[in-house]
Amino acid sequence: MEFLKDNSHRQNHEYEEFFKVMRTANIKSVFQPIISLTDGTVLGYEALSRGPQNSYMQNPEILLKVAEECGASWELEELFRSKALESICNSKLNVKIFLNINPAIFDSLKFKNLFTKEYLKKYNLKCENIIFEITERDVIKNMNSFKETIEYCKNQNYQIAIDDAGSGNSGLNRICYIKPHYIKLDMELIRGIDKCSTKQAIVKSMYEFSKLTDCNLIAEGIETEDELKALVDIGVQFGQGYFIQRPEECIIPIKDEVIDIIKKLNVKENDQYGYNIANVYISSISKKMESLESELLVSEIDSRFKKDQGLLGICVVDDGDVKGVVTRNSFYSKLGWQYGYSLYSSKAISNIMNTSFLSVDYKMPIDMVIKLAMARTNDTLYDFVTVTKDSKYYGIVTIKDLIEKTIEIEVDNARHSNPLTGLPGNVIIEQNLEKCISSKAEYCVLYFDIDNFKPYNDVYGFENGDKIIKFLAKAINSNISCDDFIGHIGGDDFIAIVCSWDSDKICQKIINDFDSLALECYEEKDLKNEYITAQNRHGIVEKFPLVSVSIAGVTNKKREFASIYALAKESSKLKKKCKQNGGSCYLII
Repeated sequence: MEFLKDNSHRQNHEYEEFFKVMRTANIKSVFQPIISLTDGTVLGYEALSRGPQNSYMQNPEILLKVAEECGASWELEELFRSKALESICNSKLNVKIFLNINPAIFDSLKFKNLFTKEYLKKYNLKCENIIFEITERDVIKNMNSFKETIEYCKNQNYQIAIDDAGSGNSGLNRICYIKPHYIKLDMELIRGIDKCSTKQAIVKSMYEFSKLTDCNLIAEGIETEDELKALVDIGVQFGQGYFIQRPEECIIPIKDEVIDIIKKLNVKENDQYGYNIANVYISSISKKMESLESELLVSEIDSRFKKDQGLLGICVVDDGDVKGVVTRNSFYSKLGWQYGYSLYSSKAISNIMNTSFLSVDYKMPIDMVIKLAMARTNDTLYDFVTVTKDSKYYGIVTIKDLIEKTIEIEVDNARHSNPLTGLPGNVIIEQNLEKCISSKAEYCVLYFDIDNFKPYNDVYGFENGDKIIKFLAKAINSNISCDDFIGHIGGDDFIAIVCSWDSDKICQKIINDFDSLALECYEEKDLKNEYITAQNRHGIVEKFPLVSVSIAGVTNKKREFASIYALAKESSKLKKKCKQNGGSCYLII
């Protein structure tokens, strides 16, 4: 290596160890998954490099620093990349890889001449598999030249990510010039975001920016479930971090519990009160359309499209695995230029099929599919969605099907929901109670009733009365799991079905939240008196305590109920006892 000659006069231990690493190519690649924060599916893997284990050079930052001093940045980064691509090739997995790259190296002619389609063929990879992650290590010296390099890479079907947005040189100007496909949010922005309103505001503004510019956010360094929840609540599309999975030498599946947490958080997010009448799987509207094999000739596909003008696209499937999709628009955009047909007609469809497409599991809820479909770029926004079962081809769903089903669900949802809270009304409540008592699993049915509600309504008016009702709905929703059920019987009466006998803590938290929220609904004098004056049912002026909530809980711990009416009768007795205690309280039997 030439650079070794130039630096041979440096004899200290640090440089000697670095030269040894380079001579022996003693670099290890590890991979950290980047996953959807909507459903837990893997977007790709960031390739990270490590030096010799248990040595001073194990830290890649030290390697990069010494390489820069030695004038060997190019050689080291090329070693990082080749080792990563070699590992992916050996794994024989068709995945997207995020490769970190210094802006100065990325903009060099040497890099463009090396990183070609032919270079990737050695590793059985295509340009579509590679996302260049532009690091914040160096300032971009010639922005015009850099922009030309970016456009060149985009035209070759490489994708671009900005690393560590919000730190170093990865500022807003760089994002504007590069127009990346992905913006990676610096881990310092993510650390403790659940406790910091300023960080939340910054990430929310970045999310709005991402929607307007057709790019996606990737939150780096997610280490806790609370951080994950805050990001899901904001709408951040992708994430990575130790909570999801640590970097590993081998690519391993995401743990089921992580995926379950993400799915549950999204159900909570998509439904203000934890109720989702649209809990309908995408399989219900999926159609098993004809597929084709990847070796079929382009000319034969052309004949199929011309024969069937209503055919919008076809899945390319080999041995049940979906390899790609061919849409009518993308197909003819590639064949439509002067030499397009003659160039591709005798080639296999695998040469021009789209390998980046939206694929979902057949058990994914429709509302989650819509969210993923609408997050696509403008050029693929109306492409059909591919559906798989056990990772094998199951069918497709068109955007038209999705829209029609959504409208049907929304109409049905409105018909069976309480207009004030949006919670399910009596029809759905009865269905869930029937299901509950016929099950042998543990359950606790909680009935909620606001005490002294009528006097409050008479004094403060219906608008404030509605506010009190909404506050109770909020208190219940904040403390009931998304796996459980909440319903609005009517007026100030609510119900919740909890899949456990242990509901004491839930009741106490609901009481605490409601009592705190209810204080906002009184004037200062009434709060000071701790009562209001109003006419009772007989027209006599009387003092009434401030509103409170009574919770009657009925379980199947000691007895089974023959019908929902028997259950309601028992809860009615319990609620009367509860109300006699005064103030917010609960009783569970």
